[in-house]
Amino acid sequence: MTAARIFLIGGLTSYRALFGWLTPWILIPSFLVAPLFQILLFAYIGRAANLESDRFYVIGNALQYAAVPCLFAMGNTVSGERQQHTLPLVLATPANRLALFVGRALPVIVNGFLVAAFGLAAGCVMLGIHVPASALAPLVLVAAVTAFSCTGLGLVTAALALRVRENAVTSNVLFGVLLIFCGVNVPLSALPDWMAEVAGGLPLTHGIAAGRELAAGASLSSTAGLIATEALIGVAYGIAGYALLRLLEVESRRRATLEVA
Repeated sequence: MTAARIFLIGGLTSYRALFGWLTPWILIPSFLVAPLFQILLFAYIGRAANLESDRFYVIGNALQYAAVPCLFAMGNTVSGERQQHTLPLVLATPANRLALFVGRALPVIVNGFLVAAFGLAAGCVMLGIHVPASALAPLVLVAAVTAFSCTGLGLVTAALALRVRENAVTSNVLFGVLLIFCGVNVPLSALPDWMAEVAGGLPLTHGIAAGRELAAGASLSSTAGLIATEALIGVAYGIAGYALLRLLEVESRRRATLEVA
């Protein structure tokens, strides 16, 4: 019961603390307006260059923008504690570490899902894209799985926050990597072979591919492999992130580097 309380209540409290000094209205330009501009930018570039359809860019950019809360918010759940010098107090507790760290990921997954879902819906409306009714529920599933997978990578950035001073720089670099490598605006077939290989091991790649197939009329069963692969990638990054957190926690205790000087 204690672990469950830490997982649910502790995770929610930690997420709310991210906005303790900010007005909630900051969420509108960050999570609602910005993804629409990114969608429109690449959609009109695609039109001008006569490359892909509007649907290609809406699906890719809406799902990719879930990386903003999934990377930045997840990383800040640790770096924020470190910068405010409260991390030693958190880690001094006998709380279950799995519940403590993974519980902080749950609100982030929900946040990423809502950003992706809003981008998909608003992008389709703005650009007049028709999506089959049968694809709506599967697309919701894809948005949720993609947010989960990307949050797994965010857990890795949270672990790195125990070592680096400015975790936002790491998150910005990873956001750019996902934008370029994962087939968001350029088909994987048009990328160099080594980039396509790297993309296969990154979050978003398989989720975006599944979303495009579903929006084109494919069935859920035909895209189940892509969705399952996306989920497994999220699990792999989540395990790696948790293991790295525990390792760096031990090292930070040994080196007395839990706080930012």
